[in-house]
Amino acid sequence: MAILDVKNLTTRFHTRNGVVHAVENVSFSLEKGQTLGIVGESGSGKSVTCYSMLGLIPQPPGKIHAGTAVYEGTDLLKADEKTLRTIRGKKISMIFQDPMTSLNPSLKISTQLTEPLELHENLKPKEALHRAIDALAEVGIPDPEKRIQAYPHEFSGGMRQRVMIAMALITRPDILIADEPTTALDVTVQKQVLDLIKSLQNDLGTAVILVTHDLGVVSQVCDHVNVMYAGRIVESTSASNLFAQPRHAYTRALLKSIPGMHSKGETLYTIPGLPPNLTTPPMGCSFAPRNTLGDAGQCISDEIPQLAEIAPGHLVQDCPGCLCG
Repeated sequence: MAILDVKNLTTRFHTRNGVVHAVENVSFSLEKGQTLGIVGESGSGKSVTCYSMLGLIPQPPGKIHAGTAVYEGTDLLKADEKTLRTIRGKKISMIFQDPMTSLNPSLKISTQLTEPLELHENLKPKEALHRAIDALAEVGIPDPEKRIQAYPHEFSGGMRQRVMIAMALITRPDILIADEPTTALDVTVQKQVLDLIKSLQNDLGTAVILVTHDLGVVSQVCDHVNVMYAGRIVESTSASNLFAQPRHAYTRALLKSIPGMHSKGETLYTIPGLPPNLTTPPMGCSFAPRNTLGDAGQCISDEIPQLAEIAPGHLVQDCPGCLCG
């Protein structure tokens, strides 16, 4: 049974330049202990999808126009702020994209780590501090009794990311949303962070939503993958199937863009052009102008392609031009 069930989530931003159709009709489910990857280029709607579920988009200009996101019988999209506060940071936690700016530079790590315990579990300061020290130790920070009294600027980027992970997992949440958790980290630290999330996930049974543009990361840790483009899911399948049998032209283009997929000396493939302007989204296939791996001439031009199941558990937008090739 799904621990989180999202149906037809639609989020738009009403700006002076027009209405930005950031997320349109996004649906997916998340099982206990599962790792779901959401991949795509910047601006594809990955982060907005997750922020919408937790009530973290600024309203205005943002507005959730439609959809449901049901967690344990509660529709997060319709829940009031008081209800969301009992869920955010306790049942559903988030590792934000940039550890450099996500930690308050004026507060000690101890203050920032103990706050969720005092807020959600009513722990006394001393008991919360002991839990926070243990949390730092779990994420591999040396000498946690001393380091917990430090300020964020006294940590390296990798260590700050570990603090963010400790903060997200300190209340033992059911769901962890990791928004680009390895951005700006070197390869060695990136692997350490991913291994850490996987290890803690196995210990706690936490379900993970991993937001990333890095398909190499997806291949390492994800069970299922949603590929997003221009605010919509264009392909959804298991991670193993995505790499073995990618069907949508955009998915194939992303895979072809991985440097490791090229022979030495071969010219690196790049997807031409830019994603569409979502203040004026195209009426047909949004990927048609950039489609070099299918047949752009066959792409739908008069209606939005819809997700269709082409094999058990494998959904792809039904655009002929993106499915051929």
